[in-house]
Amino acid sequence: MAIDVQESRELKERVVEINRVAKVVKGGRRFSFTALVVVGDEVDRVGLGYGKAREVPLAISKAVDDAKKNLFSVPRHGTTITHEILGEFGAARVLLRPASEGTGVIAGGGVRAVLELAGIRDILAKSLGTTNPINMLKATVNGLQRLRRPDEVAATRGLTISRVLPVSAKPKEEEAAPVPEPVAVAAEESDGKAEDHADA
Repeated sequence: MAIDVQESRELKERVVEINRVAKVVKGGRRFSFTALVVVGDEVDRVGLGYGKAREVPLAISKAVDDAKKNLFSVPRHGTTITHEILGEFGAARVLLRPASEGTGVIAGGGVRAVLELAGIRDILAKSLGTTNPINMLKATVNGLQRLRRPDEVAATRGLTISRVLPVSAKPKEEEAAPVPEPVAVAAEESDGKAEDHADA
């Protein structure tokens, strides 16, 4: 049933780059166009596609078809990703870091398009290698595909989810629970001292 809901979501497309390429033949040059497109439902699915044709609209439609074939789900924790990861492809390296709510998408160019269409609202991204758009986007996709959910890691290690999560991710109520006890003891001690003074 969940698959039907996912498939029924409307996919949005975003053209990241259109490039004119030339092929040298006997009679001169033949020009064609390449298109780099990101497709996603802005919830949790995203895909990257590349198309090439003699006309721009045809190149874009080919890229969209390619992107739809490469759709995948992105593990998320609230509005950000589950953990920090470094995506790599060729000479491109893209560092993705979870961010607190309200941070927004701190990323540039095509990386922003991939993250926004994947439904991620708070994240820090930094390109550490080449700025080639195709390789940068493929490195971002590589990072997102290698993300893991806490329940998957817990199952692999044979632990509970609470033991896999970092200390900061545990509920604050548990940490705040023991605080009232010392206050009550301190109050009793002060009452006892007040009574001693009164007796004196």
